[in-house]
Amino acid sequence: MSSKVTINRLATGVPGLDEVLGGGLPEFSFNLIAGPPGCGKTTLAHQMMFALATPERPALYFTVFGEPPLKMLRYQQQFDFFDSESVNHSVRYINLADDTLAGDLDEVLRRIVAEVEAHGPALVFVDSFRSVVLASRTQDNPNNNLPQFVQQLGMLMTTWQATTFLIGEYFTETDTNPIFTVADGLIWLRQSVQRNSMVRKMEIMKMRGQPTLPGLHSFRISQAGVKIFSPSACHSPAPGALSPQPLSERLPMGVPGLDEMLGGGLPRGYSLLVAGPSGSGKSILAATFLAEGARRGETGVIAVFEQHPNRSHNPGLMQLIESGQVGLVDSRAPDLSIDEIVHLLLDEIHRLKATRVVIDSLSGFELALAPTFREDFRESLSRLVSAMAQAGVSVLMTSELEDRYTDLRFSPYGTAFMTDAIIVQRYIEVDSRLLRVMAVVKVRASTHSDQLRLYDIDDRGIRIGQMLPDREGLLGGRPSRKSAVDVPLPLHSLPEQ
Repeated sequence: MSSKVTINRLATGVPGLDEVLGGGLPEFSFNLIAGPPGCGKTTLAHQMMFALATPERPALYFTVFGEPPLKMLRYQQQFDFFDSESVNHSVRYINLADDTLAGDLDEVLRRIVAEVEAHGPALVFVDSFRSVVLASRTQDNPNNNLPQFVQQLGMLMTTWQATTFLIGEYFTETDTNPIFTVADGLIWLRQSVQRNSMVRKMEIMKMRGQPTLPGLHSFRISQAGVKIFSPSACHSPAPGALSPQPLSERLPMGVPGLDEMLGGGLPRGYSLLVAGPSGSGKSILAATFLAEGARRGETGVIAVFEQHPNRSHNPGLMQLIESGQVGLVDSRAPDLSIDEIVHLLLDEIHRLKATRVVIDSLSGFELALAPTFREDFRESLSRLVSAMAQAGVSVLMTSELEDRYTDLRFSPYGTAFMTDAIIVQRYIEVDSRLLRVMAVVKVRASTHSDQLRLYDIDDRGIRIGQMLPDREGLLGGRPSRKSAVDVPLPLHSLPEQ
């Protein structure tokens, strides 16, 4: 009876890549990193090499294009992952440019075999393997047999028990090349420019012996190197995440009278949408929500996509951010993806063990996404709300609405059904004055007020006033044709959109 072979999985050292690969990189696998120029292939290879290489598990990096290793090192050492002390110890560079230009594949293979036998590496990188392919096609050498070369190289690497990476410039998956068949793993990198946005994505097209995460995964190259934003991490519960709480556990909003309208406060773990026109106090309510949590010993996170909070506009919120009671997510990158935004939020939530989260606003959030990610904003919002629910936090999101009395939508994206509670803020005109009114449209699985309440905003914040009187009450019992009075339609009589 034969026992099942266990394949060891190596931690790549690239944030998010192990999750996309399905648990790590299979040891002794034969892998191809492919994609167009400039998409990050060499950076990804170096980041994995420096994470995996040790004196006991050395790495060989073969360069087969005209660029010498010294020039490559000059640029790669700008990244945080680069370890200069490892060079010529656990990491060795070997230049095969001259052998490649000669166009003799047998000689290229002989050099690789000789160096591998001399150093006994556990990791082998060949960059760029595309150069070998092109050399075999351009030289009139009858001894060149590319399929045989690829097959021999793959068999030799497996025999040496080395984990191998071939880096190559391929523009489409339909390129005819025997390497696609021989390789155990195929990591494809893509990039596209849309307006001022550079969008990079990764796809694991093949990885023998393990289930990978399907689809395209956005990634970013920063000073730290490559970081992949895995959707699986976005939907997994946070360490120590709050378990579902009973509706009896309510969060005070910090605005007297509003908790009563909500039926006792916002149920813990709920998502709340605050919708209203410009100047109606959405951001003030959001900041008050965080301040009330801080007063009760809770930490929070705010993601801003419009105006950066500062002391002149909101000194209280800035004080909470500077004291570490509230974490700030304020990315001005023009090419964000939904998964990257969720990762930024989750990182702050985990760091602070936050229980309250504010997203201000959904309108700015949409504009912060790269154009390709705006195509289905409803789906993006659904994933965001789902990820926050998995993290066990209570979320307040603001949404800009045009103040049109004949169109009482609660969200311009038709996503109100995704949230657990909705508050709508509006303006009314009375005797040539604009008054503010607020209403709680829904609190899922809970009773709540159906009143339209007047409210004011002053130096102390939002103050909830009396219920909106009827038309005669607004005019002091004196109907007048000269007085313009526009009262919103009853909110409870309109279906959600």
